[in-house]
Amino acid sequence: MDKSNYKNPFPKDKDRQQIWEMLVERDIIAFCKEDWEMVSNDFIERNFMGVDARNLHNPDSWRMNFSDLEEYKTVWLEQAALFVQTEWADDPEQALYEATTLRDIDIKGKSALVHKKFDGYITKKDGTKDRLNWQTLYCCRKVGSRWKIAGFTGYMPHPMGFGAETNTPGKQIPEGASQHVTAGPYSPVLQVTPGQIVVISGQAAIDNSGKVIGDTIEEQAHLTLQNCQKQLQTGGVDLNDVFKVNVYLTDLDNWPRFNEVYKTYFKDPKPVRTAVQTPLLFTLLVEIEMWAVKK
Repeated sequence: MDKSNYKNPFPKDKDRQQIWEMLVERDIIAFCKEDWEMVSNDFIERNFMGVDARNLHNPDSWRMNFSDLEEYKTVWLEQAALFVQTEWADDPEQALYEATTLRDIDIKGKSALVHKKFDGYITKKDGTKDRLNWQTLYCCRKVGSRWKIAGFTGYMPHPMGFGAETNTPGKQIPEGASQHVTAGPYSPVLQVTPGQIVVISGQAAIDNSGKVIGDTIEEQAHLTLQNCQKQLQTGGVDLNDVFKVNVYLTDLDNWPRFNEVYKTYFKDPKPVRTAVQTPLLFTLLVEIEMWAVKK
C-alpha cells in the first residue's frame, strides 16, 4: 500500500495529527512488515502496562497480560508473524486501514486518551473472511515534542454493552467457567444475550451439483465450514456470531485433525460445541450444524 493512501483526519491539529500517525499509519505499516523497531520509540517503557479485555464485555474477566513493554513486544511480534504468514486475498495493509477508525482523542495538557476501533473484514486466499472487530483505549503522554504510548486497555468488544442497557446481542464466557485440559477449540459455557436466532441445517463438503468434494478430513472440513459461512451470510450473520455448533464425524479418530482446521475459523470466545461419531451419506467425513445470534 502506498503511504500516500493514508489520509490523516487532523491536518490542522499537530497534536492529534501526530497521535493518529503513530497509532494508525505507523502501527499498521510496522505490523505488516513485522518491524518492531519502526514503533519501538512510540512507547514509554517505564511503568508501561497493557490490559487485555480478551474480547469479553465483563471487566471482571479482563486481565493484565502485559505487565511491561517486553511482554507486549513478544505478543506483538508473534501476532505480526502469524499475520504475515497468512495468505491473504486482500491487500492486508489496506484492509487493516479500512477497518480502523481513530477519531476521538481527548487531550488534557500533556496527556491524551485515544479511542481506536476496528470494524471490518479481511479475506484469505481460501475465500474465508477474518472479522476485525475490537477496540482499544490508549493512554498517551507527550514527552518533549513527541506523543508516546504509556499504556492501553485493548481487545475490548466493539461495541461495548453486553448485558447492560442495550439490545445488542452477544456472547460471553461466564467468569469461573472451565474445561478439562484435553478439550478442543470450543468454549465450555456461553451466555448469549437475546436477539434474533439464525440456525442453519447440517452442511457438508458438497457443491451445488450435489458432488462430494475432498477425500481427506482437512479438505472436507474447510469446504464444510465455508458452506456454513455462506449459509450464515444469507441470514445476516457470520462465524463470529455463532454460539452453538454440532459436529458429526464418521470417525472420531479424525477429531484432532478436524480441530486443527476448525480452530482457524473462530475467534474467542469460541462457540460451545458437541462432536459425535455417526454414519453419514455418500463419502462424507463430516457434517456441521450451527446456531448464531443476530446483532
